[in-house]
Amino acid sequence: MSNQGKVRIRSVGKYIPKRILTNEDLTEWLDTSDEWITSRTGIKQRHISTTENTSDLCTEAALKALDKVKVKAEEVGLIIVATMSPDAHSPSVACTVQSNIQAENAMAFDINAACSGFVYACSVAEKMLSVGPYQYALVIGGEVMSKVVDWKDRSTAVLFGDGAGCVLLEKNNHTHSFIGEDIHADGSRGQSLTSGEVAVNNLLTSGNEVNPYLQMNGRDIFDFVVRSVPKSITEVVEANQLRLEEVDFFLLHQANARLIKAVSKKLKQPIEKFPKNIDQYGNTSAASIPILLEELITNGDIQLGSNQTIVLTGFGGGLTWGSLLIKL
Repeated sequence: MSNQGKVRIRSVGKYIPKRILTNEDLTEWLDTSDEWITSRTGIKQRHISTTENTSDLCTEAALKALDKVKVKAEEVGLIIVATMSPDAHSPSVACTVQSNIQAENAMAFDINAACSGFVYACSVAEKMLSVGPYQYALVIGGEVMSKVVDWKDRSTAVLFGDGAGCVLLEKNNHTHSFIGEDIHADGSRGQSLTSGEVAVNNLLTSGNEVNPYLQMNGRDIFDFVVRSVPKSITEVVEANQLRLEEVDFFLLHQANARLIKAVSKKLKQPIEKFPKNIDQYGNTSAASIPILLEELITNGDIQLGSNQTIVLTGFGGGLTWGSLLIKL
């Protein structure tokens, strides 16, 4: 029997690998420079996993979110992990996390919408939690992008980092955080960003050579974001009878500092409303938005229960993109 209720963000957590790889470090392997990377991307460093896989990062982020509000893992009824760099095709990262934290009452599965994954996962979790029989859901964006990057390819190797961020959602009778959403996909442009191709290879075929590493047409992605993301943000805000000026912060996927500036300019909103941490972490794909959200809440810029209005916007492979309008 469903017990429909309102859904709010109760807690956040993040986990970042300790090893830092600076732009200067990369010059040992690549024909590049700190100035070249910084001027084009805004990235100064990234964190790289040396032993921990995606499920390890996600497990730690989940434990931190639970511990902050002293919610027990067995109270969690749903775990969704957004990732494009899982440990394996099966079991899912979410099932491994469920085992690691001993959340024996939780259903668990992964979502792959690349850099939009966390937005997609929150949309799904909010609906499942509001009508489902459980009170808590863990939504995690986690990536070890360093294992899917071709470290000989300067155009992509300098961009990505590893990390995980998590939100604990709670069903309650008073506060509903999720006000509106605008979520899209366009598979016809999917070849603009690919990763982890697997060839048909069985006893009836000799197999085909494919590139397992991440490949990206940067110009296509830049044009897609500048055209699609401002429209998505505007539509979700205006559809809910708000003005862009009434939004406190726009939390965009941390793909490129120049992209974030371009979106700010197109929306005619001050860049101060578009917080960034890409200089410290690089592009962590599905993990970037929850990592940024956790940091803003931890340092007090965003406060749960404050009635602040924020927009979370992801965009990336698929192609996928989408925005969530949230009242905290």
